[in-house]
Amino acid sequence: MTDTNLSNATDAPRLPRATESATLLTPRQMLRRRAIGHWGLMIGGVLLAAIVLIAVFGPMLMHISPYAQDLTARLMPPVWAGGSWDHVFGTDHLGRDYLARILIGARISLTVGFLAATLGCVIGVSLGLAAGYFGGRVDQVVSYLLTCQLSLPELLLAMVLVFLIGPSLWVVIGVIGILHWTYYLVIARSAAMRIRELDFVAAARALGSPTWRVLGYEILPNLRSQVIVIFTIEMGTAILSEAALSFLGVGIQSPTPAWGLMIAQGRETLFFDPWLCILPGAALFILIMAVNLFGDGLRDVLTPEGRR
Repeated sequence: MTDTNLSNATDAPRLPRATESATLLTPRQMLRRRAIGHWGLMIGGVLLAAIVLIAVFGPMLMHISPYAQDLTARLMPPVWAGGSWDHVFGTDHLGRDYLARILIGARISLTVGFLAATLGCVIGVSLGLAAGYFGGRVDQVVSYLLTCQLSLPELLLAMVLVFLIGPSLWVVIGVIGILHWTYYLVIARSAAMRIRELDFVAAARALGSPTWRVLGYEILPNLRSQVIVIFTIEMGTAILSEAALSFLGVGIQSPTPAWGLMIAQGRETLFFDPWLCILPGAALFILIMAVNLFGDGLRDVLTPEGRR
C-alpha cells in the first residue's frame, strides 16, 4: 500500500466511541441500559416491590389479626408517641391493631388496582383493536361509546353503580375496571389503524390467516409497550378511585381494612388522634407515588422517542 493510501485510510472519518459502542448493543441491552440509568423507574420499582413484599408477607410475620377487637386497648398511640411495642402503630377506636390493618389494606389496594386495570385493559384494547382494524361502522359505534364514556363523571357514576349493586370488594373492582378503559381504547385504535397498513399485516392476510390471528399475532404484540405504560398509570388511578369510594362510604365496607375507609373512620378523632388519618394516608401516598414513578419510567424507557 502506498503512502497516499495509508494517509487516506488514516484520515477517514470515524464514529465516536459512544456511537460505536451503541451500535454493538442489542435492543434488549439498550433497553436494560436505559432502565438502569433512569432514577424514576428504579426508585418507583424498588418502592413498588417493597410494598408488594410487605403486603404479601407482612401479615404472615405479625401473627396479629387485623379484625381482633380489644376495647380495653382502644385508641392507643403509636410507639413513637408513647405507645406500646405490642401495637407499633397503635390501635383504632375498637382496639384493633393499626399496623396489621394497614398491611391488609395494602393487599386490598394492590388487588383492586391490578384487577381493575386488567379488566379495563381487556375492554379497552379489545374495542380499540376492533375499531382500528375494521373501521367503518365498527369504528363509529366504538367512537360513540367512547364519547358517551368521556362525557360521564367517573366518580359519580361509580358511586351510583356501587350503591345500586351493593358495596363489596368484587363490585368495586368490576365498577372501576368497567369505567377505566378509555386510554387503552384510544391507544389501541390509533396503533391498529397504523399497523394494519404495513406490509407484514398484508402478507399475513394474503397467506389466508384468519382475522383473529392477524389481530392477536401481528397487531397486538406491537402494542405491548404502550399497553404496559397505560396499565401502570391506570393501576394508580384505580387504587385512588377505590380509596375515594371507600372514604365516601360506598366502597369497601367495615370491618375490611381499606385505606380510604380507615381515613374516613379516623377523621372523627382527627384533632385528638391525627395518626389515625396520617398513617393510612401516608401509605396511600407512597403507593400511588411508586406506581406513578414506575409508570413514567416505563414510558421513558420503552418509548424514548416520546419523551419531552
